[in-house]
Amino acid sequence: MRLHYSVLLALLAAALLQGCTLTHTQIRHADAVVAASVDRQGTCNRPDHCATPSPLLDAATRALADSTPDRPEHVVTLLDDSEAALVARINLIRAARQSIDVQTYIWDEDDTGQLMLNELIAAARRGVDVRILADQLFSFQDPTLLERLARTSPNLRVRLYNPTFQNSRTPPLEFAAGILCCFLKFNQRMHNKLLLVDDSIGITGGRNYQDRYFNWDNDFDYVDRDVMVGGPAAREMAASFNLFWRHKRSVPLTHLRDVNRLIRRDPTPPPWPAPHYAYPARVASAQAEAEDPDWLAQHVSDTSLLTGKVEYFSDRPAKTEQPSRREAQEFTAHLMRLVNNAKHEVILQTPYLVMSRRAEKIFEQLHHETPPPRIIVSTNSLASTDAFAVYALSYKHRKNYLTQYGFDIFEMKPHAAFANDAYMQADVDDEEDEADASIVPDAKGTRRKRFPGTERRPGLFGSNGRRNRPAPLLSAGRRFGLHAKSLVVDDSLAMVGTHNFDPRSDHYNTEAGVIVYDARFAAQVRASIMQATEPQNAWVIAPRKPTIPVLGPLSQMIGDLSARLPLFDIWPFRYATSYEIKPDCTPMLPGNPDFTRCYQPVGDFPDVAISPKSIYTRLITAFGAGVKGVL
Repeated sequence: MRLHYSVLLALLAAALLQGCTLTHTQIRHADAVVAASVDRQGTCNRPDHCATPSPLLDAATRALADSTPDRPEHVVTLLDDSEAALVARINLIRAARQSIDVQTYIWDEDDTGQLMLNELIAAARRGVDVRILADQLFSFQDPTLLERLARTSPNLRVRLYNPTFQNSRTPPLEFAAGILCCFLKFNQRMHNKLLLVDDSIGITGGRNYQDRYFNWDNDFDYVDRDVMVGGPAAREMAASFNLFWRHKRSVPLTHLRDVNRLIRRDPTPPPWPAPHYAYPARVASAQAEAEDPDWLAQHVSDTSLLTGKVEYFSDRPAKTEQPSRREAQEFTAHLMRLVNNAKHEVILQTPYLVMSRRAEKIFEQLHHETPPPRIIVSTNSLASTDAFAVYALSYKHRKNYLTQYGFDIFEMKPHAAFANDAYMQADVDDEEDEADASIVPDAKGTRRKRFPGTERRPGLFGSNGRRNRPAPLLSAGRRFGLHAKSLVVDDSLAMVGTHNFDPRSDHYNTEAGVIVYDARFAAQVRASIMQATEPQNAWVIAPRKPTIPVLGPLSQMIGDLSARLPLFDIWPFRYATSYEIKPDCTPMLPGNPDFTRCYQPVGDFPDVAISPKSIYTRLITAFGAGVKGVL
């Protein structure tokens, strides 16, 4: 029976592969249809393409003008606040005079995705050269949208990176076939995020184009972080984008089978539709703020810093083909060197605490130095993550993190106070915040149970999407997950980018980020990360205190032995667990003698209801060690 299934899957993969290549005639035909039917309406005849004023772009222009090869000058802005991060993007797009390049891992069809598309289309129609490069697997999951997008303006070009079987959409059957037939290629993704305007100013960091990255999802949002940089580093951003844009894995829309077919079938498409946002007032507010100098000064420019040395690092596209090439892993290698040189403190924030072997060796060496630098890690709890499989492997290796690497680990709570404050600052009216917001009517009017972040919702052209489902909780209310990826070393430098410090970021995904060599910027990032570790925002991970004189230490010995096994790590009693501070106590680290007096254990998975998620987590901890590198 197994042989029959294998043969069937192999035949399926072969059939998909046979049809994955378009002929030159089909591509030329689609290109000709696009050229004949593209919407050539222009909205501006001025040399500056009717760009709106922007203090952000102006500051970058001054920094470039004042820079010399020996003394670069940059203007750097930490974009912690989600509203400021979105408004800054809108402002820069409207201020562009020459070009806009956008690179991302996820592009959804919700309000954020539609808003960004409409702003970019407007820029293209006033004469700006706009290029969009998105990883195919989680972007634009509607071929009809792409077929229309290909013809919205001659100044707008879109490419998808590493498409599965040369299609824009990957349904479940093709997803399975991609894993079966060509796992390495399928598993290598472009995780870079970049918005670059006029090769002068760019934004990079963790945020994708989806509501939950900007506090616009009413159920489940991410705590994330970007950095905006104007100056010579923007030239490095431009060079990196061009490398990816010209790479053979960056596929034009007419070269995608499903989009090509739609273009050839539809020589006269209707015009690009007017926006239909789920929350139009919220969108209008962000657009108004983008043209308000006072708002921009208060929420963006006033925290900017003028500084000298800033570097933009990006892995090369070759990382996905020749991972052993050192120059292809430039960004990853540089991060490891920064950590390896730490003297007194490393502050690390990552949504996925799964270390690569190289990182494990570095942290183990640091822990054996005299004195060892303090390593503070801010990450997700099972209650706050939507990547429970990755969390399971982090949970498996807790003892190593605490004892061999000396980590002080803080896991974010799903209702973290600082995250909720940021959500409220985004000025969002949650129209579904009623007495029982967990019961809502569906499209047919039937009232049904609502699971945060999992609704299927209409897209721009009627398609729908479904988001990852986090574990159900014992508590009610809006929830948050950590998505920021940042590093602070010795209070002297800080990195903000896309790298998760995990094996996937090391070996599979291409990553990018900005490193700022300025103590003031490092202090800003450090303060932001440390806020996430405060008692109202996070649980502390610490050794479990044995309660039975003999059985307690014996249980720990069995647990240690079980954790060392590559498989069958099934002992349920772990070395460490989560702790909550008691009222009227002062925050302290687990090494403090008074820790157990001021902190009480709250279980391995606090606030998580008993569910398949918690069972899966145990199972992956037990049997999933072999998939550590690809989760």
